[in-house]
Amino acid sequence: MAEPYHVPPALGLADTPNDSSPGETAAESSEPLVPTGQVEIAETLEELAREGARRMLERALHSEVDAYLGRRRYDRVEDDFSGYRNGYAREREISIGTWSVEVRPPRVADTPGHIPPFRSSILPRGRSLTYPTQRLFARLYLEGMSSGDFEPAFRELLGSRAPLSSSTILRLKEDWRAEYTVWRTRPLSERYLYIWSDGIYLGVGTEVEHSCLLVVIGARSDGRKELLAMELGYRESTASWADVLRDLRDRGLEAPMLAVGDGALGLWAALREVFPETRHQRCWNHKAMNLTDKVPKRLQPELRHRLRAVWNAPSRRECELRRDELAQWLHTRGQDPASETLFRDWDDLTTFYDFPAEHWIHLRTSNPVESVFAGVRLRTNVSKRMRRRDSALYLVFKITQRLELGWRPLNGGLTIMTLLLRGARFVDGIYIPADHTREEESAA
Repeated sequence: MAEPYHVPPALGLADTPNDSSPGETAAESSEPLVPTGQVEIAETLEELAREGARRMLERALHSEVDAYLGRRRYDRVEDDFSGYRNGYAREREISIGTWSVEVRPPRVADTPGHIPPFRSSILPRGRSLTYPTQRLFARLYLEGMSSGDFEPAFRELLGSRAPLSSSTILRLKEDWRAEYTVWRTRPLSERYLYIWSDGIYLGVGTEVEHSCLLVVIGARSDGRKELLAMELGYRESTASWADVLRDLRDRGLEAPMLAVGDGALGLWAALREVFPETRHQRCWNHKAMNLTDKVPKRLQPELRHRLRAVWNAPSRRECELRRDELAQWLHTRGQDPASETLFRDWDDLTTFYDFPAEHWIHLRTSNPVESVFAGVRLRTNVSKRMRRRDSALYLVFKITQRLELGWRPLNGGLTIMTLLLRGARFVDGIYIPADHTREEESAA
């Protein structure tokens, strides 16, 4: 026999007095008709909402049983027997949003062998957290809350029996794995004019050779930046970078016009193998760090100031003049090794002069990737050392996706990008019209 729905307890709402005299007003009554304090009203509304949610959930579960059995409660069995109701399972505490309700799911017994047993799709076994609540926890984890902080923070809200151990929270990241798998196999139909590449080393487990996360960011034809690749590799070897670039090529990536990166030799060797027509731009920030390490500390502030003047030169010719002045300054102070380092890979340091001046601020350094790593390190520092390489990968992937929403697009807008796509020529960042180029060729 079915159990009746539970009647909610009295919520502190006093009944209207029946023994009051006809002339007595509500203001003269000794008992208030509604809660008077704001706190009391808020608590009453929450209790009403909880009870309403519990009743709706019970009704939905009973309707689900009716649909499975093919008849409503107390209806006679016709031809198709699917079992019968068998009371209720033990009471379960279900978290809905940031609070919980207690419900007793109905049971079905004597199900014929040719019919699958009853399984509630509304309330699956072993699940006490709704998907919105799981997504909330995952978002809080991304924002910096440690997995060990969830239990004391949410135990009062979700109830004493809610599954809030740190291992439960970490299992919520399984959805990230599925999202990453879909993302890394998606086709690349957009045209990407520039790419920035770099690696970040993750302290995972107890491995001696730390895993390197190889990251590629691309600039689309509309000037917006997009995360193209994020793969685990062995350091920044040529083989690891070549695997990443070949995968991008196989999924539809055309050869970019320019690739920006640091001095890692593996990246450039892989680019020459996979995208030989792509031009190279070395990062000036990494060049500055290499030079600074070669001079005494007393010379470092002046060196950084002079280097900044070199890469901010308005033309390639002026950049070379300032470079020579800096080299002479280093030579007179006995810093010949630093002077030699300044001239190393010079052509790859000044490639940006053949592209629009509006884009120079984006192309001179690999900051688009470095800024991502800065945001990732802020979050991963909360987790200290992560135990598994794949868990670290999925966490960094989700953090980067969130940071991607705030990435700065390229200066110049669609006009500059359209000119580049049409093969326009730029000299020292200035657009050279096609007719002017033909005149120069005919004069030569």
